Amino acid sequence: MPVKIRLQRHGKKGKPFFWIVAADARAKRDGKYLEKLGIYNPVTQPATIELNVDSSVKWLRNGAQPTDTAKRILSYKGAMMKKHLLAGVDKGALTEEEAEKKFQDWLSEKGDKILTAEEKVAKTKEAEREIALEAEREVNAKREAEAKAIQDEEDAKVKAEAEAKAAAESEKETPASEDSKEA
Repeated sequence: MPVKIRLQRHGKKGKPFFWIVAADARAKRDGKYLEKLGIYNPVTQPATIELNVDSSVKWLRNGAQPTDTAKRILSYKGAMMKKHLLAGVDKGALTEEEAEKKFQDWLSEKGDKILTAEEKVAKTKEAEREIALEAEREVNAKREAEAKAIQDEEDAKVKAEAEAKAAAESEKETPASEDSKEA
């Protein structure tokens, strides 16, 4: 029976969620499977991958063929590396302890790379947020300046109207007082 390691789709339309399974190659994509090896959620940022590496290696060593996407996921999580190291143990090139040490070193190095990549993403997001905030501050300052200018113009108009009204009243009073002086 040919066995494949492949993805089995779950989730809603537009929100895919996959199980990584070992299944008979003749079974339907979302049908019967032999063993669930892990999950893969491409919707999250970064994509979430949980994988049982030991079970995956067991299936790979027994001849299971991964699909292209499944092979990338297995390689990313280290299952292909562990299979390679265990092949070296079988041939006598390494001891099991050396193989496990090399695998753990590889995992820690990979983890460091992933953390630095996540930090870079976080820094770029923070920089984008700061740029957006600065642009918003500039727009707000511009709006406040325009509002202040409009308010100053209105205050100047009100003041000019008040002065004109006061001048008109004083002109009306002035001729009346001049008439009283003449009489």
